[in-house]
Amino acid sequence: MQTGFRLNWTPIKEPLGFIKVVQWLTAVFAFASCGGYAGQNVISLSCDRSINATLSAAFSYPFRLNQVLLVEGNITLCNHTLTETRLLGDFSSSAEFFVAVAVLAFLYCTAALLVYLGYMHVYQDSDFGPMCDFVVTAMFAFLWLVCSSAWARGLQMIKFATGTEGIRATLEPCRSSSLRCEVTEFASMCTLDISVVFGYLNLIVWACNAWFVYKETRWHSRKLSSHQGVGRGRGPGPSTAPI
Repeated sequence: MQTGFRLNWTPIKEPLGFIKVVQWLTAVFAFASCGGYAGQNVISLSCDRSINATLSAAFSYPFRLNQVLLVEGNITLCNHTLTETRLLGDFSSSAEFFVAVAVLAFLYCTAALLVYLGYMHVYQDSDFGPMCDFVVTAMFAFLWLVCSSAWARGLQMIKFATGTEGIRATLEPCRSSSLRCEVTEFASMCTLDISVVFGYLNLIVWACNAWFVYKETRWHSRKLSSHQGVGRGRGPGPSTAPI
């Protein structure tokens, strides 16, 4: 069996290769929309119906909000003293897990496409290639389910921590009736919402691709041959003629 590189674009025209290209693109959009995010919310502090001060909360990937300073030093406002305060929560684990799965999926798709386009003759003539491809594809489908769910939950908590309710929970003086704290300028989180959508889209694409990869394995061929053997073994039943 020759194992040299043979460039062949035919696999891209088939579901096995075409879906791999789709996976490559969706993985890129997933980690790009999450890993490159940066935003800032502006909080207005007011008493006596007039804005007396503003605070800014700038946050970005990997969303370690407990390291973001909300109040630097001490501020006295409306007979309330605001000490040095940071935002609530550390959501780096879910964000980094999501991006890590996306980057690994991107790298695997790149390697798989290289095999499909240049070494498809080796891939189809061996049992190891298709079975390994199927196991890795199924594993990534499961990882996309876990990381997308974790990141969706983490994003929900980020929105709360940087919103009005979260800021009021962070700054104790804001809970009093004399000092009003409200987020007046919100950072757009559309790209983060899109990242969650691409996470679940990857789940669907990888789960569908698992079926096409499974068809290349000997598990599927054995099952198919056994069904065909059973079909050929069934002869016509005994006929009974009326007496």
